[in-house]
Amino acid sequence: LRQLRDRMEEGCGETIYVVGMGSGEKNMEVAVVGNVDAGKSTLLGVLTHGELDNGRGFARQKLFRHKHEMESGRTSSVGNDILGFDQEGQVVNKPDSHGGSLDWTKICEKSSKVITFIDLAGHEKYLKTTVFGMTGHLPDFCMLMVGSNAGIVGMTKEHLGLALALNVPVFVVVTKIDMCPANILQETLKLLQRLLKSPGCRKIPVLVQNKDDVIVTASNFSSERMCPIFQISNVTGENMDLLKMFLNLLSSRTSYRDDQPAEFQIDDTYSVPGVGTVVSGTTLRGLIRLNDTMLLGPDPLGSFIPIAVKSIHRKRMPVKEVRGGQTASFALKKIKRSSIRKGMVMVSPRLCPQATWEFEAEILVLHHPTTISPRYQAMVHCGSIRQTATILSMNRDCLRTGDKASVHFRFIKTPEYLHCDQRLVFREGRTKAVGTITKVGQLFTLGIEE
Repeated sequence: LRQLRDRMEEGCGETIYVVGMGSGEKNMEVAVVGNVDAGKSTLLGVLTHGELDNGRGFARQKLFRHKHEMESGRTSSVGNDILGFDQEGQVVNKPDSHGGSLDWTKICEKSSKVITFIDLAGHEKYLKTTVFGMTGHLPDFCMLMVGSNAGIVGMTKEHLGLALALNVPVFVVVTKIDMCPANILQETLKLLQRLLKSPGCRKIPVLVQNKDDVIVTASNFSSERMCPIFQISNVTGENMDLLKMFLNLLSSRTSYRDDQPAEFQIDDTYSVPGVGTVVSGTTLRGLIRLNDTMLLGPDPLGSFIPIAVKSIHRKRMPVKEVRGGQTASFALKKIKRSSIRKGMVMVSPRLCPQATWEFEAEILVLHHPTTISPRYQAMVHCGSIRQTATILSMNRDCLRTGDKASVHFRFIKTPEYLHCDQRLVFREGRTKAVGTITKVGQLFTLGIEE
């Protein structure tokens, strides 16, 4: 089972093979970001439902989760949709004649590779949701959308900066080329290339014009500084085949080992009638099987409680186990939904987990209008954790835009489960800083309640 790209040039006889393992385990997450009105939800509607847009919001209606999103046309929550490819690299998703939602089970059965799109919000009001989507869902790649008629406006630079800060490779999709005058399109592309080459990004922009470009950029994408730029139209479907081919050729960035102790971060909680409490999130490492006993926590006192996994769902299908890097939902026994919050973890008892109030991090301030000094408070995003933390001390008197420092934080509300080398985003309004955790204060011993 392999995805094969064959190309014969007359006279040269050159063949290019791009081989991928089609084991059914090939799953990738692509975060979709960009300014409001760049066409993020519309592109995903076109890609995943196989039908072109009518220019008036037809394609995106299938992705929205809330009534107010349908009315305003703006995404406000983190949406999910999947795109499946078979062994020949053809798209499995077929247009649904009744306009219903996709049958994820059928797509996963037929696919040798499944890409999950994380549809994030473009509006400034929903920035915290977008930051949560980028840190909590751990995307492999980031698709930055730019409306060709509007250019690089609003949140485009914010989202690009966020992806770069979290070390997520970015590729750019310029939309609405069917309605955009040629001179405006060229101006947008020129500005985009200048932005990507700037000292902050240091990327090599490549305009993708044909299939050869796709093969070259896809094979060098995750390791190199290359940044492919696609120009597409959701209404006419122009260049959509190049984008699909690129997505099919991408390979996952990280490898996971099953023998590591299991760790799962909780992104969302549900109460399902007849099932009970359900948690969804991402498996960070290790292997979790049905009926495993895990430790859930930390609660407000910093303790972890043993819990049994009653059932596991992946991509809306029941499964027996999940591995590192996969998203899943677990039904849990004998626990109320109210006692679980976003940011909690489920870990293997082998880890002997400890909750912490305080931690140290190396911080780089990306943007701040004034200075940051001790006792400053802001929201810390780290994995699926989002909580206000206060600065206790740092190795400089004050921090301004562009400064680097080692900072000692303390959580305000509840202790959290952290470990070293996790990436974090520190924000308050327009203020943003990024960093890496260097030291975690072990202030709690393991408290297991019977």
